[in-house]
Amino acid sequence: MKGIIGKKLGMTQVYDEKGRITPVTVVQAGPCVVLERKTRDKHGYDALQLGFGERKPKNVSKAVKGHCEAAIKDAPPPAVIREVKIDEASALDVGGKVTVEIFKEGDFVDVIGTTKGRGFQGVVMRHHFAGGRASHGGGWHRRGGSIGQKEKPGNIMKGKRMPGHLGNAQRTTQNLLIVKVDPAEHLLFIKGAVPGATGGVVTVNSAVKKTSKQA
Repeated sequence: MKGIIGKKLGMTQVYDEKGRITPVTVVQAGPCVVLERKTRDKHGYDALQLGFGERKPKNVSKAVKGHCEAAIKDAPPPAVIREVKIDEASALDVGGKVTVEIFKEGDFVDVIGTTKGRGFQGVVMRHHFAGGRASHGGGWHRRGGSIGQKEKPGNIMKGKRMPGHLGNAQRTTQNLLIVKVDPAEHLLFIKGAVPGATGGVVTVNSAVKKTSKQA
């Protein structure tokens, strides 16, 4: 198990040796500094706490500064701090760096991101309701219709699909293929739908359900 934090840059396309086009999402991943090592003996599980990006020291609390001092020393504090699970045999320790080179072309990954926020939406957009008739006689075009009962139980059941907040939620897309790795620019070219908007922070982990295949 391995993982890295990155930023979604957008989409492009790459060509293989046979001239075939593959649409890919470009993720600038790492380098991520190891801020803390979680061990099974002390914490009950094996993981690395990683820091990604930079932010102004004046915007960071003393608690975060003190926590990061051992790893980053004179460098600016990280903008994002997250944990990734690792194998017990991992050699990285506090102060070490995780780069895109932990992945290779042909690996499958699971990408965690935050979807685009859509605000308050109705049932047509939020739950894909068909809506009412648009011709003569229709009294409701994009409404949900009846939501309760006359008598028993006489209330609205929990979980009823209704208007509400849409998006801005954490989502994981599994089994995405790494088409290309660029260590010089810290880039991953991933085939598939990476959740979130351009510029959003994502976490790229090795896939749980799939292993790498020959590229």
